[in-house]
Amino acid sequence: MSSLTFKPRPRGGNWPVVLGWLGVILLVVAVALMGAAGPAYRLEWLSLGASFTLLRQGAHLALGAGVLGLLTFMVAGLCRRWRPALVGMLVILAVAATIALPAQMMHMARTVPPIHDITTDMTTPPAFEALADERQAAPNAVAYPGEPTARQQRIAYPHLAPITLDQPLDRVMAAVETAANAQDWHIAEVTSHRLEATSTTRWFGFEDDIVVRLTETPDGVRVDMRSASRIGRSDLGTNAARIQTFLEDVKRRAQ
Repeated sequence: MSSLTFKPRPRGGNWPVVLGWLGVILLVVAVALMGAAGPAYRLEWLSLGASFTLLRQGAHLALGAGVLGLLTFMVAGLCRRWRPALVGMLVILAVAATIALPAQMMHMARTVPPIHDITTDMTTPPAFEALADERQAAPNAVAYPGEPTARQQRIAYPHLAPITLDQPLDRVMAAVETAANAQDWHIAEVTSHRLEATSTTRWFGFEDDIVVRLTETPDGVRVDMRSASRIGRSDLGTNAARIQTFLEDVKRRAQ
């Protein structure tokens, strides 16, 4: 007489598996939306506002995936279903990595002033000449915004200042041009006393214009720099960080 063998029903039924798969699917959709936000704007398929909306929606979906991952981990742990628990943990970790950049951008937006034109010389800032036409066509102005921006810069970036190098002018300019090429900037013009270039971000394709001015003084060659975004009210601290890093690089190369 044949006997039937019944497999015991898994603890918790299929809920841990279902929750895990829902978390994975939601995470994939979130990553796709967030990843497409930048290229869609760069290719002019979406406006900047629509791209940021897409980015924000993706971040919200990612948070939802994180909640599902946490539920999966908890339910699977209670039911001693270790594979679904592992899936839940991996979803949580992936969500944390996915929303790290938007979270950092939001944090910077709260902690830095809403300015986008930074310079080491706020009295007579280096002027854009070769890039004047491109900036004229952009939303942000060609001319330096003036004292309101300078006042906010002094408070937010008090240590940002020009450097003076006890080196010949041509050697300093060579160091400036080499440092600019190392940054993969598009150089618009180089003269004996100035360099103008544009830095383009990879994700959204935002363009920031840079001008470096050299001035001979009794103490050496003074290097001033200005970095300004073409679009957006706040640069999230990008231009100040660029100036600080670039001047340190020039100083190292010139010496």
